Amino acid sequence: MPKKSKQKQEYLKNVIKHIDIKAIDSTPIIDSMRDMSFTSRDTAIAADILNRMIREKGCTVFLTIAGSTSAGGCMQVYVDMVKNNMVDAIIATGATIVDMDFFEALGYKHYKGISTADDKDLRKHYIDRIYDTYIDEEELQNCDMTIKKIADTLEKRPYSSREFIREMGKWLVKNSKKKDSLVQAAYEHNVPIFCPAFSDSSAGFGLVSHQWENPKSHVSIDSVKDFLELTKIKMASKSSGLFMIGGGVPKNFVQDTVICAEVLGKEVGMHKYAVQITVADPRDGACSSSTLKEASSWGKVETAYEQMVYAEATSVLPLIISYVYHKKDWKKRAKQQFAKMLDKQK
Repeated sequence: MPKKSKQKQEYLKNVIKHIDIKAIDSTPIIDSMRDMSFTSRDTAIAADILNRMIREKGCTVFLTIAGSTSAGGCMQVYVDMVKNNMVDAIIATGATIVDMDFFEALGYKHYKGISTADDKDLRKHYIDRIYDTYIDEEELQNCDMTIKKIADTLEKRPYSSREFIREMGKWLVKNSKKKDSLVQAAYEHNVPIFCPAFSDSSAGFGLVSHQWENPKSHVSIDSVKDFLELTKIKMASKSSGLFMIGGGVPKNFVQDTVICAEVLGKEVGMHKYAVQITVADPRDGACSSSTLKEASSWGKVETAYEQMVYAEATSVLPLIISYVYHKKDWKKRAKQQFAKMLDKQK
């Protein structure tokens, strides 16, 4: 990689540091918020619902991630959820898993920037901007080619995104520069990760390059297999709860497993618990098609234990997960290890 110019070095000098929820006990804050109003009370209720999911025997906890919270400093939050048995399956955007998490596992960083930066000047220096966060585009292209490198080593066939991300985790065990990545932690703890729109990320560029060089026989991503595998998890679950950051495809994908199971002739319950943290407005469909109460009309989510939290996720997510971590109910949970179940069914 060519040496960075002085101007580029100036842009990329302040590294984003990921918050450690283990080092901060938010219990007193959440307990105080419970008797407040507005977003504070909603946040406390959300923390209580997540902890209820974790306490309930046999309840599968689905974590969905959309948006740029990982790049913005919450990457370690998700890793700690996996390592401390707070989540059983993850559904995320490709950017969350590849451009942010896998990217940092390769030794690269996200940097503090400003939202009012001169984007033309950033482009000149090959710097990408996510609001007030910077990424080195040259490093991101190295991430693309690492995905290609992994694809080149695999049997040429269709894979669910879950299968391919598991191969990424296996590769990181021997090759990662940063050991605490979500992809590697999920692989080591047998927590499956699904990216229904996997190609809408650095993975897409790497896989396109792989297919360009191998036009007749190549690795491809089967999103229908993703849907079937995720539905199999729902069908194998005694009950289930959703903890959703943002909305988008991950939110709808996991909610639709209830309907998909019914289409397959299997009777399953609606998702018993649901929390969504979002800034989106539901009136024009921007809230990923529906509020949680509206989703109940589709037979996807029960309304007894549901909470919408209208907040920018990086401001409340660490408080909620720190609270649940320090409550320690996760220590009593049985590990589901759904990745092992799905691998056996291949």
